[in-house]
Amino acid sequence: EVQLVESGGGLVQAGGSLRLSCAASGFTFDDYTIGWFRQAPGKEREGVSCIRSSAGSTYYADSLKGRFTISSDNAKNTVYLQMNSLKREDTAVYYCAASTIATMCLEFEFDSWGQGTQVTVSS
Repeated sequence: EVQLVESGGGLVQAGGSLRLSCAASGFTFDDYTIGWFRQAPGKEREGVSCIRSSAGSTYYADSLKGRFTISSDNAKNTVYLQMNSLKREDTAVYYCAASTIATMCLEFEFDSWGQGTQVTVSS
């Protein structure tokens, strides 16, 4: 059974940093694309970043390039999202998800999801 557990969310001031973790189990990590998505209050869920470590490929939403960095530790089956220079508009629930077919880091490509972790950025 695929399981994804996010951690690392919290309350941070604008301009601060957080690192989210997504611990994965129940599947062969190298065969999957792992993605981070987020959903702000009253908004649709949107893609943040994806990584397929076996291919050495990453994707970032254009608006987040330069501030967010995705990485993976295959030995720990964990994907990280380093978030710097956080803004109030980054406030959202952040989800990680897994897919064997994803090529575009789009939500519909992912069929396994974690429960999410709240990130709140205060001014």
